[in-house]
Amino acid sequence: MKLYADYTPRRIRQVLADLAMLVWVLVWVWIGFAVHRATMELAAPGRQLQSAGEGFRDRMLGAGASVDDLPILEDRVAQPFNEAAQAGTSIADAGTDLIRAVETLAGLLGWVVALTPILIVGSFWLSRRWRFVRRATASQAFIDSAGDLDLFALRAMANQPMPRLAAISADPARAWREGDGKVIRELALLELKDTGLRPPPAGGSGRG
Repeated sequence: MKLYADYTPRRIRQVLADLAMLVWVLVWVWIGFAVHRATMELAAPGRQLQSAGEGFRDRMLGAGASVDDLPILEDRVAQPFNEAAQAGTSIADAGTDLIRAVETLAGLLGWVVALTPILIVGSFWLSRRWRFVRRATASQAFIDSAGDLDLFALRAMANQPMPRLAAISADPARAWREGDGKVIRELALLELKDTGLRPPPAGGSGRG
């Protein structure tokens, strides 16, 4: 598998693009965590409610326990304190539910904020990189010797803009049919450069 071009300028651009994508991912992951932390601040009232409810419950239970063993009165005095303690439990549970809701919201917002830009930009980056890797890897299998330039010269005549072809030969198709080694190599170089590959060492024409 060929990940990077043979030509130094294009290879540098590819490496820089990959590094930029990595930085992009790290930046948005950091932003996602920042959004998560900021959203979790909304849980502060829930924590206060939870703490107040638990404190009230504990005090009521303590008061009920202190009068529970009084003679004659049995547990009639302790009963109101125990019932009040249940109200404290309800308050603490409400605070816990609020905290959990904020945690869920914070997690959802953090993921959405981080993943949305990463996926949008990453899809374009991955598409371009995958096209290059697939094309360069497939082309590399056909470029073992100078004789293989014939195929790339043919592809150049099909893919390259007319001004580029005219700059090489007034009649590139005829030159290709006649096996003109110089023209075939120059045509192949156009296609190979777009593919990101270097040609094999010069040593003969495409078919002659």
